[in-house]
Amino acid sequence: MNRQINNQNLRRFLLLKHGLIGKHCFTGIEGAYQFIRQAGCIQYDPVDVCGRSPEIVLQARVKGFQKQMLYDLLYKERRLVDHFDKQLAIFPTEDWKYFHHNRKNNYSNRGQEEIEKIKPEILRIIREKGPVCSADIGFNEKIDWYWAPTKLSRAALEYLYFHGELIVAYKQGTKKYYDLIENHMDATHIRAEDPFLTHADYLKWNVYRRIGSVGALPNRASDAFLGISELKTAARSAVFTELMREKRILEVEAEGLSYPLYMQTCDLPLLERACSDEKLSPRMEFIAPLDNLIWDRKLLRAVFGFDYTWEIYTPEHKMQYAHYTLPLLYGTNFVGRAEILCDRKRLVLTVKNIWFEKNIRKTKKLETALLAACRRFAKFNGCKEVEIGVFHLAGKSG
Repeated sequence: MNRQINNQNLRRFLLLKHGLIGKHCFTGIEGAYQFIRQAGCIQYDPVDVCGRSPEIVLQARVKGFQKQMLYDLLYKERRLVDHFDKQLAIFPTEDWKYFHHNRKNNYSNRGQEEIEKIKPEILRIIREKGPVCSADIGFNEKIDWYWAPTKLSRAALEYLYFHGELIVAYKQGTKKYYDLIENHMDATHIRAEDPFLTHADYLKWNVYRRIGSVGALPNRASDAFLGISELKTAARSAVFTELMREKRILEVEAEGLSYPLYMQTCDLPLLERACSDEKLSPRMEFIAPLDNLIWDRKLLRAVFGFDYTWEIYTPEHKMQYAHYTLPLLYGTNFVGRAEILCDRKRLVLTVKNIWFEKNIRKTKKLETALLAACRRFAKFNGCKEVEIGVFHLAGKSG
């Protein structure tokens, strides 16, 4: 099942897979759920400059998406859950059973002795009071924790959350309120047994899932596989070999790449569509820094010729663009990146800077599409006005 594909058709396939070209194939709250169901998970990050990363992922794909839709799916309908998958992520609640391994084995015993001593008291408080945040339960002494010394109360709540005894009941901004998981998740999910007989079975399921999350991946170390424990080179290659043997993935030789890519066999009709003469109308979309499409930055550069670094943690003197920029997709090209700020008091979206790629011609058509995308993005952020700053044009004017 070996295939050859040129670069343009590979781009079309990936963008069709993600619903980022042509007419929208995802709409409203059901569309948001269906995309996450298809992708397996979307990565979470709390930074909110112009929307949080998972919200920006969905606004690019889902027609009529509003931030409240994701909140409702998570904390009202409970069809989604925020927990660990590709780092901290959002995935369908029905997939909870597949992460027994993560909840049991992915965390060290740091702070465990202190936490186990107060665990009965914390559970008693929650049973009596309902959802709590760390400020509600005392235990203010500091202990050594994963990222930095922190209050025992916070560490204990996070520890119980990591291991699946607590769940995020709701959020106020970035503040999490935890409750007993049985108060919010159906017992069939909580009590479901681990479906994997061996760790190799778990690896095969998760690697296959991540291939579908991106659309196509090479058999090599990649950020697209973050969060999958014990996925060393030999184990990963064994998984790819087994998936090929089972004909669940197919190998593709892509123009300009010295290594093969692998995609899910069920996506073969989509690949054939991408390679057809069908005209796909271009869309201008802002892409999230942690978007599934760009999980593998080396692959992004090889396929789209776009070199992107999220510079949020880059020191000022080493920064090339800005701390928080969004890749700008137009049709089958990444045409630049934008620095966007949301003033929630004035309800103004400021597009502070846009840096276009060197080969991009700033035409009237491109400018019209960009302004329309800015207006949609302003609406997504609850802003009534758009202010445009500086266009940094590296290419020719047209």
